[in-house]
Amino acid sequence: MNNIAQIIGTSIVQALQELRVNKLRTFLSLLGITIGIFCVIAVLTSLDSAQGMIQKRVNTLGSDVLHIDRWPWPGVEEGEYKWWEYWRRPSMTKKEVAAINGQLHDIALTTLCLPVRDQTLKHDNMEVSSIRAYCVTTDFDKAQNIELSQGRYLSVAELEGGNSSIILGFNVADGLFPKGINPLGKSISLLGKKYLVIGVIKKAGQDMAGFDPDNGVIVPYNSVSSVIDVRSLEYNPSLIIKAYNPNNVTEVKDEARGILRRMHKIRPDQADDFTINQLTGISKMLDGLFGQIKGAGLFIGLFSLLVGAFGIANIMFVTVKERTKIIGLKKAVGARKASIQLEFLSESVVLCLVGGLIGILLVLVISMLVSRALDLEIVLSLQNFGWGLSMSFIVGILAGYIPARSASRLDPVVAIRTH
Repeated sequence: MNNIAQIIGTSIVQALQELRVNKLRTFLSLLGITIGIFCVIAVLTSLDSAQGMIQKRVNTLGSDVLHIDRWPWPGVEEGEYKWWEYWRRPSMTKKEVAAINGQLHDIALTTLCLPVRDQTLKHDNMEVSSIRAYCVTTDFDKAQNIELSQGRYLSVAELEGGNSSIILGFNVADGLFPKGINPLGKSISLLGKKYLVIGVIKKAGQDMAGFDPDNGVIVPYNSVSSVIDVRSLEYNPSLIIKAYNPNNVTEVKDEARGILRRMHKIRPDQADDFTINQLTGISKMLDGLFGQIKGAGLFIGLFSLLVGAFGIANIMFVTVKERTKIIGLKKAVGARKASIQLEFLSESVVLCLVGGLIGILLVLVISMLVSRALDLEIVLSLQNFGWGLSMSFIVGILAGYIPARSASRLDPVVAIRTH
């Protein structure tokens, strides 16, 4: 055992000496391993970070929230996407909200949201276009976790009475009111009506459910329902239900489905004329997509490692040739084949591990720079680093096996006479 440890220790020292003495040759040989490990760890880190952000958004919005409307979200329904059928489905209205509130009791809130796309808002000579107006009922702010940077949210009286009050998204407020002008109390026009600005939403970005508060406005549903036909196929109101207990969301989903089927007078042999969407469905679909991307990234990384393995094998063959006389002397004084083979295998593994560590270090440095520059949360996993080092070790064994085997089989007499 002590003899094996001594051989490995000597091999490590020799490998490090190779790194120091033959800098250019070693650099070129390690480049393939470094790039391969960098690709593998970078792909794993990027996907872990993306999955972490998605999961964080799901947790923020709530996996216990149901969105009921005409259109199924990606991954919710299998088979062909029958848009021609979904388009003709009836709209969710306040009657569905009342039915759910009256018959379903294990819920925290129920609200209705009618998005009206491609609207133009005006204030004096300022104008913003391609804005989405979210026409909502009570508790929409709780369902979407809306935070304001200025002013206040719509009161229950304003929502139920259909007052002409409006909440502006961050980008909308920035476009209508130049820096230094307070939008609160100002009047803007939307859908041919005048609205009074009472609040501005914090910059948040679009969520997984398609809600984009930065480029939208929030107005009372009742203030818009008198202007447009909310049952028109042009619009797609969404009924949002949040369960009291996240563990009971399946039961809430089943009960809500039964209530709506009875309300819409759907026979037992007929399919639903609505879809109950959940963010968990999108999350599962994205997990599968990330798995495919991860597999493709690892495949590319493994090709880089294969190139690196040839580079390491090449340098090991050169090393064997340079030490041929030394190998002959060692065998002449009684060194075993296994000892010679272990020596060169250890050296090959050390070289690959050094290349792998450099690749991991590059991932760490680039992750820190990206995190600071873009204000992103990068997930650095010890498990991924462990995979990288394990791959380096395996590549070292594979790349060094044939050179080590050829070294162990050298004839001592022929080796000693080699010039």
